[in-house]
Parts: sequence; structure tokens; C-alpha cells
Amino acid sequence: MHKRRSWLVRGGLALFGLGVVFALTAMLGFLAFVYSLDRFERKPETGADGIVVLTGGAQRIDDAINLLAEGYADRLLISGVNEKTNREQISRLNPGQRHLFDCCVDLDYRARNTIGNAIEIRRWTERNHFASLIVVTSNYHMPRALVELEHAFPNVQKIPYSVAATIDPHDWWHSASTARVLFSEYVKLLAVWVRTRFESDPEHSKAARIMSGGNPLIQVAEPL
Repeated sequence: MHKRRSWLVRGGLALFGLGVVFALTAMLGFLAFVYSLDRFERKPETGADGIVVLTGGAQRIDDAINLLAEGYADRLLISGVNEKTNREQISRLNPGQRHLFDCCVDLDYRARNTIGNAIEIRRWTERNHFASLIVVTSNYHMPRALVELEHAFPNVQKIPYSVAATIDPHDWWHSASTARVLFSEYVKLLAVWVRTRFESDPEHSKAARIMSGGNPLIQVAEPL
């Protein structure tokens, strides 16, 4: 009986020790993620063949259109547009550059999440024979977006442009809502990293469909 209790105590201590190690590792990983995020927006050092912006906030689209207007690329894809939003409504976000929507902006209504963004951006990139892209999304979303894009089409150069207008990652410990957003994004990033190690193509991935709650793409027609 004494030996059995001794083994139980040792086993409990070992499990406790493993739990502490796991918790410390997770916390260190989270801190490394947070403090790697851009706090300020920096213009790309070079141009590219195309610009892609993953929807999720008006500031992302506004910044992407400004990059297009400044000549960083000749064409822009806005990926993940709500099916109830038309071209005219989006163009009002930047009235000074509305003429660009007539010549140089494409809208993707099919992507419903980051996995779908990667699939649709790959299709757009291949259609246009682009070899380089400027990727525009929020600073906290950029790491996961780049993992998805690199997995979907690794042979195209991706230049990140992080939009830092909504969240200051270094201020996370002052704001419970910011901490929740960042921790949620960190967990999603880990899940995506694991998933992409075991699949060859997100377009035919069962895990991608499960993580998307059905399918990362939807069938819609572009609103008039």
C-alpha cells in the first residue's frame, strides 16, 4: 500500500510538472507571437505584380487602395467581400481613388475565411501569371494569413503590409478585449501550422473543411 501511494504521488508530481512546463511553453509562445507583430504600418520597400487584401476591416481596404494608387502594383484583389456588398459601396471607402475600381480592382465573393482567401488568391495569382504579391491584412492576422498563403502557393513572393490601426499588440495586458483577440489568433495560428504540416492542398483538405465549419468557399454571384 505504501509503495502504491508513493507511485501515485510521484505520478501526480510528474503530471503537475508536465502541466507547468506546458503552461510556461504556451505562455512564452504567446508572448513571442505578440511581440513579433508590427505596431506601426510600414510601406513596402519594393513593388509587386499584384496586391491582395483580406477583408475584415475598412482600414485594410483603404490601405490597399492607397498602395495601388501609389503604384506599388498594377492590380488589386479584395478577397472575402460580403455577398451583399457591391463595387460601388466599396469604392466609397476611398472616394478619391474611385476611378481605380473601373480598371484595376477585382472582388472575390467566394472566400468565407482565411483558408478560402488563400484558395481564391492562388486562383487569381495564377490567372494573372503574377510572381509577387503585397499582402494586406491586420497585424495580428498577418502570421496566420502568410502560413495559409505560403502553403497554398509557395512559389510566389509575398510581401507583408500589416495594418496596425486597430490593435496595439504591445498593449495587450492593459485591455482584456485585446488580449482575447490576440490569444484567439495565436491558438488559430498553432492549429493552422499543424494542419498545413499534414495536407498537400487546402482546396481538397478534409481538415480545412472541418475548421471552416463546412467549406472555406461559397458559391455566389457578384452583386450588380
